[in-house]
Amino acid sequence: MSSGTIGGAMEAALFRKKAIALSFAFNSREHDPKLIAGACRQSAKIIEHLCEKWPQDVDLYSINVPVVDGVEERKIWYTNVLQNYWSSGSSFREVDANEDDTNPDDRELEIRQGAEVSSSGAPEPKAKPRHYVWAPKFSDLALSIEGSPAGNDGWAIKNDYSSVTPLKANFMHAPSIQLGELKLSSAKQGPSLMPVSKPSTSRFYALIDYKDTYVQPLILEALRSTLPSTSYTLIPSISSLPSPTSPFLQITSYENIEFSHLLGHPSTSFANAYIIRKALIRKHYLAHTVSAWCSKYPTSLLKDHVKQTLDFELDYAEFLDEALLEAYELHDSFARNAERSPEDPEEWWILKPGMSDSGQGIRIFSSEAQLRAIFEEWEPDPSDLDSDSESAGAQEFQSPTAPRSSTDGIITSQLRHFIVQPYIHPPLLLPSCQNRKFHLRSYVLALGALRVYVYKELLALFAPLPYTSPSASSPFDPQIHLTNTCLHNNTSSPLPPAGTVSLFSALPSSRPPSPSQPPQPPTTTTRIDPDWKPHAWTQIAAATAELFLAAARTQSTHFQPLPNAFEVFGLDWLLDAHGHAWLLEVNAFPDFAQSGGEEGDNEDGTEGRKGKGKGGKGVVRGFWNAVVRLLVAGFFGGEGGDEEQWGMTKVLDVDLGKR
Repeated sequence: MSSGTIGGAMEAALFRKKAIALSFAFNSREHDPKLIAGACRQSAKIIEHLCEKWPQDVDLYSINVPVVDGVEERKIWYTNVLQNYWSSGSSFREVDANEDDTNPDDRELEIRQGAEVSSSGAPEPKAKPRHYVWAPKFSDLALSIEGSPAGNDGWAIKNDYSSVTPLKANFMHAPSIQLGELKLSSAKQGPSLMPVSKPSTSRFYALIDYKDTYVQPLILEALRSTLPSTSYTLIPSISSLPSPTSPFLQITSYENIEFSHLLGHPSTSFANAYIIRKALIRKHYLAHTVSAWCSKYPTSLLKDHVKQTLDFELDYAEFLDEALLEAYELHDSFARNAERSPEDPEEWWILKPGMSDSGQGIRIFSSEAQLRAIFEEWEPDPSDLDSDSESAGAQEFQSPTAPRSSTDGIITSQLRHFIVQPYIHPPLLLPSCQNRKFHLRSYVLALGALRVYVYKELLALFAPLPYTSPSASSPFDPQIHLTNTCLHNNTSSPLPPAGTVSLFSALPSSRPPSPSQPPQPPTTTTRIDPDWKPHAWTQIAAATAELFLAAARTQSTHFQPLPNAFEVFGLDWLLDAHGHAWLLEVNAFPDFAQSGGEEGDNEDGTEGRKGKGKGGKGVVRGFWNAVVRLLVAGFFGGEGGDEEQWGMTKVLDVDLGKR
């Protein structure tokens, strides 16, 4: 047998990549965090030492570190591989079929404790399947160690030493390294993994090309107002850099970021996006992020701020039955709706494509027939498929949220991933805002690996028409139920329609009784607590911190913060009738233009406070000023200042160990 860990490193070595296989040796499943931390520090020191002095004839290293007290004070040995023999026969044991359902953890404990288990009795007839479990006799390993001379990795671990085995890509020992003790230099007595250092010079080069005429001037204005003109030079492209190691700031569209330069120069290059972050920005991945975190931490506050989410894949409407085969909650809801009496409330769900934006493809439904009709509406017209046109097969089909004349199309087979969630009814409605549904937009900054800030001023984005229940507004009317302002703009202006955006701080602090208010739950009064806005902000800040921590800790494959990068996100929240905040989605490279213009229009469409910085655009301006002042200036040697002073609240500060 050979280690799967070494096998992974061996694969890299076969492609001439330096590789290290690291294993921790332990005898108990009761792991002490302090002992593990010591083993991690010891491993980091050994790896750093090996990487600095890597001989040409070494293809890979196998490192074994015992998880024991005081491991950092114990010796480290260059060793060869233990010649092990399994003298008792096969590493697998035949069992009865009923015995094969033993808990894997119990099975491992049984093996590690050296328990001997008798055979299952008389052999089964040949016609029946035979069942085996992994059951190596680790007593054989102990015998091999006892019978071998000192100097192998098994001997080292038995004596609580760390072992380092230099190997060729064919499992042979690398000849240039002699067996014996490995001594770390005094400079390596502690991990030297330091945070990314600032460039040696305070002057840097900046490529600012955000590809958005709304935001581009605000970013340039933030640089001018925050940094002295002598501290940076604007350049049109990366080719204008005097040297690849020159301090370099990129703020541009995701597709145009020079990620290879960012990764190759971690101490001098800084950019405005992480490479991988779909654990947050793809709705079906976001659902998995929250589910994984809440499974690990059942008391997490995320379960109270993210609605239950069901996700499925679908190419064509005819396969809907198979797609929903395990959506038990959805089927139960359909059954309750079919059996409800007229006075009972109807249960509604909202459908969202996992990878669409700008509100495209969002619908609500309460029965399987309605859901099926939605997908059938997105099916291609057979006449289009029979067309001889060169564009046949590449037609755009109608979005259910757009007029029939629109060319903004939805094709089920192109979207494929969908989520459904319980529809939040009734939402929080304010009579002074014509009882229109609204959601809150919070601008969030994620810096390095990982600090997270929330900008204090939120925005409220309103639907155009007063809210009515889904049952009363059938068929689905997006102007009542969808608050994505870009859906309701029928002009060529990139800004949202007048009266659909308000500063959160400008909303009324309390709500008077209103007969037009939809029915409230019995526990909810007709007047909102005067502190509803501070309470909403507190919820949003706490849930944002927990969400980014969940992505970083449980979805490291799909969310990979970089220490020399930052990213801005737009998080959307909906308040229910109780004032409870629910996360709707996370947007990377948010459409800042939907924040509105320079002047602060009130929610009823009348002109609000005038002056630069008073409207939604003022929120975006203040946000980018804070980004530049607190973060970009700090990385390139400037003075950042106090985040609270510039409207930012730090909600998360965690070291992910990325340097």
